Amino acid sequence: MKTVWLTRLRYLGALLWVFGFILPLPLVLVPFLHGVDPSFSAFAPFLLPAAISLVLGAILNRSIRIAPLSGSGAVVVVTLGWFLVSAVGAVPFMLELDLGFVDAFFEATSGFTTTGITLLSGLDTLPGTIIFWRSLTQWIGGLGILTLFSVLVFKGEASHKLYGAESHKVISERPAPGLFNTLKILWTIYSTFTLGVFLALLAEGVGWYDALNHALTTLSTGGFSPHDASIDYFRQAGFENYRLIEYTIIFGMTLGGLSFVIHYRVLRGKLSALWDSMEVKLFWRIIAGATGLVFLNHVVEHGFSGAVDSFRYSLFQVVALMTTTGFATKDIGASFFPAMAKQVFLLLMLVGGMVGSTSGGLKVFRIGVLWKTVKRQVRKTVNPPKAVNPLLVDGKLVSREEVGRISALFFAWIVFIIAGGLITAFFSDLTPMAAFSGIFSALGNIGPSYIPLKKWPELHPVIKVVYSIGMLAGRLEILPVLLLFSRKAWR
Repeated sequence: MKTVWLTRLRYLGALLWVFGFILPLPLVLVPFLHGVDPSFSAFAPFLLPAAISLVLGAILNRSIRIAPLSGSGAVVVVTLGWFLVSAVGAVPFMLELDLGFVDAFFEATSGFTTTGITLLSGLDTLPGTIIFWRSLTQWIGGLGILTLFSVLVFKGEASHKLYGAESHKVISERPAPGLFNTLKILWTIYSTFTLGVFLALLAEGVGWYDALNHALTTLSTGGFSPHDASIDYFRQAGFENYRLIEYTIIFGMTLGGLSFVIHYRVLRGKLSALWDSMEVKLFWRIIAGATGLVFLNHVVEHGFSGAVDSFRYSLFQVVALMTTTGFATKDIGASFFPAMAKQVFLLLMLVGGMVGSTSGGLKVFRIGVLWKTVKRQVRKTVNPPKAVNPLLVDGKLVSREEVGRISALFFAWIVFIIAGGLITAFFSDLTPMAAFSGIFSALGNIGPSYIPLKKWPELHPVIKVVYSIGMLAGRLEILPVLLLFSRKAWR
């Protein structure tokens, strides 16, 4: 047992050591945000945790001899790594904004898991380095950089196990042979698309700072914005191109919600990748169907006046929730969206984006498999007893083990939502709809909910802790977090 935990500490040390070089990155912007002679207070919130992370990481990484890492050990390392990085990443919020640890940990966890729930208000007046740190946490968490940290330090079988422990970020079909080549391709595409959104926003009249922050949180499907009004800020501030800016964000969120294997195939000239699989077809159908329902519900309730704008608002919010980005041009709890639209939004929170994307949620592929499983069970009742009823997706057999895993994950989601909703209701005066939407938002790594924005900072610390665990569970797909409660994980 001692050797096992020393090995795990070695990997966590490597994670801390690399993370120590990430923490000071917001300081690059200090001369642009504070002038040519900034005070030490602009540097301290990032340099102090960076120094601690580097020193502690170096001690653990260099003083402990490496040993083979088991599959369950890799899951434990990755899960603890997410908790650890969120805790260290909370320090800038504590030092700069004088937040308590629970609130700072919540904010950092929301960033790294690309959830986008925030306890902060007055974002337009907060220090620029802190705003950029929020955006950066989402971008570096988008593709699962925590395992990339370890892959950069450790080679061989352990790196594959660590990469595989991050669940839904792992793709069944790799763009290229070899883990390093796969990561290089994925991060190149991710960075290029982020740059593309940044340049597009610049061309549309957005300032470099807003363009940078929104580009980082769009491709990562995180949803943090430098403004309390989120994307509606551009309309409120009088930007002439605000409609074009919104469509650019819609396009960027869609890129983040699609599998990066699809992006790779399209970039290699295979445009059919955009419609040739069950998952991508279902992805487009859900977006189209949900947009139609939300738009129709609004028209029936409020009439055809401003129908073009109503369609844009509907499409924007559907894509924002489907991809779990969480940006907003309208408050989803406002009367603009009638009752049925609000129910559609809850369902979108459950579904999420595609496997191999930066989105959260249960994933479109798994929803498709569950639906096919139901259809197969119906067929079995009418077919002869000896008839073979294989479960096929895109002509490939889905194993019983995979169906069982998806079913277990779905059941764990339901249990987590029920438990989180009950805890929220017990420790607050929120309505049942708001209480359940909060844990939907946290577990799905989404952001928006039916909890009023002014209520979030006032929530009981127990709720904030439960939601922080929920955000991490959703990012790692619940089962790895549940493993921490098993005795065998600690042996």
